[in-house]
Amino acid sequence: MSSKGSTITTDHTTIREWAEKRGGKPAHVKSTGQDDAPGLLRIDFPDGKEEALEQISWEEFFEKFEEKNLAFLYQEEGAGGGESRFNKLIDRDSADE
Repeated sequence: MSSKGSTITTDHTTIREWAEKRGGKPAHVKSTGQDDAPGLLRIDFPDGKEEALEQISWEEFFEKFEEKNLAFLYQEEGAGGGESRFNKLIDRDSADE
């Protein structure tokens, strides 16, 4: 699914390849999970400025991704035509609208 230069997917391979191509790793925001749950998910980039991120495994990332019924909204290219890192995790139900 695509809109306004962005694409939405739930495909794990597509998400992982997109992130790794840009040096991104699966992560969660520290102190948002309970017990062993990872909490809020993010993609952590090497020069990212979010100190509150802690890397997790792709397995943990996608387990929570499915549990929370998320979709991945992303861009391949930015407005200037260069590689984009824009991404957002959204509710799958809202992605269909």
